[in-house]
Amino acid sequence: MFKPTAARNAIKALNTARPTYAAARPATGLTRPLSYTASLGKKKSDDPTKDPLLSATTKAPEGASSEKEGQFARTDESVHIEYPPDSEMPTQPVAQGRGGMHFKRTLAQFSLEKKVSVVTGGARGLGLVMGQGLVASGSDLAIIDLNKDEAESAAASLIEQFRKENPGLEDMPNVTAHYADVANPDSVSTAMAEVLAKHGQIDNLVTSAGFTENFEAINYPFDRMQKLWGVNVDGTYLFAINVAKHLIERKAPGSIVMIGSMSGAIVNVPQPQAPYNAAKAAVRHLAASLAVEWAGHDIRVNCISPGYMLTALTRKILDENPQLRDQWTSLIPAGKMGTPEDLMGAVTFLLSDASKYITGADLRVDAFNDNTTYSLNHAVWGQQSLWKYSVQYVPKLVQPLHSSIDFPAPYAKMH
Repeated sequence: MFKPTAARNAIKALNTARPTYAAARPATGLTRPLSYTASLGKKKSDDPTKDPLLSATTKAPEGASSEKEGQFARTDESVHIEYPPDSEMPTQPVAQGRGGMHFKRTLAQFSLEKKVSVVTGGARGLGLVMGQGLVASGSDLAIIDLNKDEAESAAASLIEQFRKENPGLEDMPNVTAHYADVANPDSVSTAMAEVLAKHGQIDNLVTSAGFTENFEAINYPFDRMQKLWGVNVDGTYLFAINVAKHLIERKAPGSIVMIGSMSGAIVNVPQPQAPYNAAKAAVRHLAASLAVEWAGHDIRVNCISPGYMLTALTRKILDENPQLRDQWTSLIPAGKMGTPEDLMGAVTFLLSDASKYITGADLRVDAFNDNTTYSLNHAVWGQQSLWKYSVQYVPKLVQPLHSSIDFPAPYAKMH
């Protein structure tokens, strides 16, 4: 039976037994410091079998997930993706039936009417389809590409597709094609002058020119790495500063969207591509830095980081490497890769007044692939001693994650 009198006397005895320094504490103070624990006050044993802290390990039990623990979270130097030379690159068709006029009510701030947009790397792939989205949203377009013939063909295709989707419309968009080596300052300046001569102004910029390739780091040809960095980073920087100078001289607002990649935030597996990952991380932070620097000029700078996108080139590579396709898609919660059309709305949003209070942002268009890949690498593969699961084949990884993980009791209670 609980006896209140005895309890009060016991508490009083404890308070009166405090040493002098403790008596100065408030009456509500604890009888020992918060950081004190009885176990830490004892002398520890050096015998691992008797000390749970010394015997603990985060190493996975042998055979928990594969023949070689951690292998699915690492790059594989044997994986080499063959990228065709520029002359043999597959062409990217314009999107069919996605753009054009429509008569549904839409927020007017998404319109790009009376704007001129420049898209680098706009003759194929993501750049071409994003440019098509800008034209469908009312913008005139200047396509910049290293292959001017392909850029001119792309411009003609965009206008033809727009005409099909808008029969009877007399006011056709002004779509032009221009050559530029984006990594060459003089070439960039020449292209800028040509665009201004044909359009009179530039309001928006999308830096889509870029490429990737994979070599293990210790064998990466230095000249190839310099070229990769020049196109992906230097080219982005050179066009951004030239467009910014033009906008500042006009005292006009503007929007710049830099095309990064989820690779700027994660390490892709299994293919080794360290220089490309570093280049896209640079693009992402360049966007944030310039957003701060040019905010006073009403120039917004944002980044879009796509996940795996099924361009014509990617389709060719995955058709030749079906196992790679299965591994990539296994790490995407939606279970499928994106298409270039998935970027149309994102780039239109960031260039339009609908996002006029957004700058310095990195918009991930990856179906949450980058966060999932990070989580799988760090939370699952790195904590195998906490979560018991069986993974026999990486392409089936998503399924075991939903069915085979035996979460510890505290985790189950928390969630």
